[in-house]
Amino acid sequence: MATLDRISSDPARMNGQPCVRGLRITVRRVLELLATYADGQDLRSEYPELEPEDIRQVLAYAASALDDKILELPKTA
Repeated sequence: MATLDRISSDPARMNGQPCVRGLRITVRRVLELLATYADGQDLRSEYPELEPEDIRQVLAYAASALDDKILELPKTA
């Protein structure tokens, strides 16, 4: 597994939610931003403190938190 040295959790910061580099930006918030901003440039303009490695590690952290199981999806016609 890749090193996640940019993701940390501190009970005194953001109620212990995993954050990026000790900033007050949670992993969850970055995932929401990635889903919201279609263009990475807009995301970087709004949050210039986020670095490409931060985003890569957020995605790796989120992927590691998911169960690897098969879900039945609705069939499309």
